[in-house]
Amino acid sequence: MRFSRVLAAAAVAVAASQLFVAPGTAAAETARPSFFGSEEVRSDNLKPFAKWTNAIARYEEEKVKAAKTQGNCSSAQFNRCHYEQWVKFLVGLKDKDKLTQVQEVNAFMNRAKYVTDDVNWGEKDYWETPGEFIAKLGDCEDYAIAKFMSLRLLGFSDDALRVVAVKDLNLNVGHAILVVFLDGKVYVLDNQIKQVVEAARIRHYQPVFSINATSWWRHRT
Repeated sequence: MRFSRVLAAAAVAVAASQLFVAPGTAAAETARPSFFGSEEVRSDNLKPFAKWTNAIARYEEEKVKAAKTQGNCSSAQFNRCHYEQWVKFLVGLKDKDKLTQVQEVNAFMNRAKYVTDDVNWGEKDYWETPGEFIAKLGDCEDYAIAKFMSLRLLGFSDDALRVVAVKDLNLNVGHAILVVFLDGKVYVLDNQIKQVVEAARIRHYQPVFSINATSWWRHRT
């Protein structure tokens, strides 16, 4: 799958890195080891990532609205039926161990059909809320966002989760995934890989930036 817009967003991230590397300070001084054989530098400035922050803001609004909106689960408009179905699925995972929760959330969201932004929204790059994804399906970053929010509702901390923009070195295209930090390991949730796997087993992804609700990280090999 070709996701050139993810790489375009990555270019924004690299440029934005200059916002938090002090003049005369080498990035290596603040870099630390990360996943996929990269080093990362952290910033709490999310201003360059409006599509991400807007999706989070719309998600907070849609939870309230959905509870009041009548409709059925075949509707392309997120409504109470969709919301209750999603919550029922998550409640069923509450008593399971965290790795099982990760695996079940990944499998649940990966059952959704892949649909491009131009088909869904008439735009080249639209970052969906979980409700929009559940109702209308979506593309790679939309799978990752829906998984991110599902795990947050299950009690995973923000620090344990990141949406990651990567370059697929096999296909030479951009892609987006979710990574989960759990029990000293890094797990990958990917709409292109059926099972949850450890990041250490993956060799064909080069991370460009990763992000959660409070921070983002620039990655380099």
